[in-house]
Amino acid sequence: MASAFGHSLAAYTIAKTAKGPRLTGKLAFWSALSGVLPDADVISFRFGIPYGDPLGHRGLTHSLLFGALWSLLVARLVFRREERRGTTFFVLLLASYSHGLLDAMTTGGQGVGFFIPFSNERYFFPFRPIEVSPIGVTRFFDQARAILASECVWIGVPCLIVLFAARIFWRRRTARD
Repeated sequence: MASAFGHSLAAYTIAKTAKGPRLTGKLAFWSALSGVLPDADVISFRFGIPYGDPLGHRGLTHSLLFGALWSLLVARLVFRREERRGTTFFVLLLASYSHGLLDAMTTGGQGVGFFIPFSNERYFFPFRPIEVSPIGVTRFFDQARAILASECVWIGVPCLIVLFAARIFWRRRTARD
């Protein structure tokens, strides 16, 4: 998996790009949470659920179905009074999906179960440059330098480029209006 830092940065970038100056702290928070939430499945190890099980790590919570249901639930319950809930749903959906996409580009693990519960097959992308983040805080900090360096290059730099381009777009759009 990529670290929580990489996942939340990617999710924030999606929200900021979609909403621009209209991004609220509330949507930024829920987007970042949506980008990190799938890794809550590591608790499955405490219950003896094996990694490759549909309920194991990178299983159901990393699936497209889970991302869609989570995004719908948050959009309906948390943003029920907001205008343009469809846009909010779409932002949350992309933030949720970014998690699996990043994990499929890491150097370790057993792949991502994008299509669980319909198929338990796990997938990686052919391009896997992101250093895998180990499970557990202590193990993460033992390898933090290599992990964060990898994420700076493969997640941070692209996010900064996208955020910079989005800022130019939003400024030009605001100037036109």
